[in-house]
Amino acid sequence: MIELRHEFPLADLLHAAQLPRSTFYYQVKALAMPDRHDELKAKIRAVFVRHRGLYGYRRVTAAIRRNGWLVNHKTVQRLMGEMGMKSRVRRKKFRSYKGEIGKAVPNFLNREFTALQANRKWVTDVTEFGVAGKKLYLSPVMDLYNGEIVAYQTSHRPDFSLVMNMLKKAVKKCKATDGLLLHSDQGWHYRMQPYRAALARYKMKQSMSRKGNCFDNAAMESFFATLKAEYFYLSDFEDFEQLNAGLKNYINYYNRHRIKSKLDGMSPVEYRLQAARC
Repeated sequence: MIELRHEFPLADLLHAAQLPRSTFYYQVKALAMPDRHDELKAKIRAVFVRHRGLYGYRRVTAAIRRNGWLVNHKTVQRLMGEMGMKSRVRRKKFRSYKGEIGKAVPNFLNREFTALQANRKWVTDVTEFGVAGKKLYLSPVMDLYNGEIVAYQTSHRPDFSLVMNMLKKAVKKCKATDGLLLHSDQGWHYRMQPYRAALARYKMKQSMSRKGNCFDNAAMESFFATLKAEYFYLSDFEDFEQLNAGLKNYINYYNRHRIKSKLDGMSPVEYRLQAARC
């Protein structure tokens, strides 16, 4: 209507729009005033861009609060909606179950996805990535204390060495594995006697999800979904070397820089280091 004032009398425009004159001038005054959220929008945009559009409104809010701003998450959610900032849809994961191969064990974890100390509960799984009609497989292990990826292994084939090399890397980073619970699904790798013997040698306790129940390993499933939504689905890869290098960079980012609300707005490494200082 403001633009039409140059062509038509204001009284006619107000009559046609059934709009009181006082309301019209209130809107004109409001439009002339600076946006009170300009500075907050700039901070939201900076956090969103810095993390390549991977943060939703809750993590954006946490990141802004870390810099001393008292801001409501609902305000951030509304402003992000106005600016068209939203996350991507997630997809399915690789399944490694191949039937009754080897031996399964009970679900000792029992969906208790928290730990009071580091290196008391680990979870693991295997996922796949497709590049140019070929596959790359990733086998990580996560500490449920802070969600940190302790170690990982990649391979062009989902063979047994993929899981065993991952386990060896993880154990090297842990000073004491005695009594440590390591949970997985019932994938054939984890049912093999050499894998079970290695856990016994390290004095670790094995736990497995119930057959066909992905929720029993929800923490690992969630990591895979995040990894693919925030990294894999947002990138184009020319070869496996590029994908491998990117996985290394993303896992480092995930461990050291990606904040989590359940970790009081800290990254997994920050949370672990702070606990060690207390």
